[in-house]
Amino acid sequence: MRIAVSADERTGVADAVLEALRRRGHEPLAHGALAAGERADWAWSSERAARDVAEGRAEQAIVCCWTGTGASIAANKVPGIRAALCGDAKTAEGARIWNDANVLALSLRTTSEAVLEEILDAWFAAEPSDDADDRANVEHLDAT
Repeated sequence: MRIAVSADERTGVADAVLEALRRRGHEPLAHGALAAGERADWAWSSERAARDVAEGRAEQAIVCCWTGTGASIAANKVPGIRAALCGDAKTAEGARIWNDANVLALSLRTTSEAVLEEILDAWFAAEPSDDADDRANVEHLDAT
């Protein structure tokens, strides 16, 4: 799967995201501080990664900033994006199941490499729910 990845600074966790994706057989598309010549600020880099998803260049994205909050806000400004800030595996699993999240937002400050692996395991193992109420919620987001 092609996955856009952005970070507003190059940290061990940001590099670990790229490495983990490659190890899992995914093709990361790097943005922000992870790509030479791009603006690294969270608003610009997260938007760029989200646009990759919205415009079909990537199936999903992972956006990162110090807290993850700004990255998730910037990604969610792009129509068709459902970004979820996830600090643990259960939140990541729920975001995929109930929210059909297509962008994972992470904190560069609080996400350890061990927790990152747990989050990615849960994110990639979970599938969006087929429950009518869950689908109705996601469809409502797309309509607004």
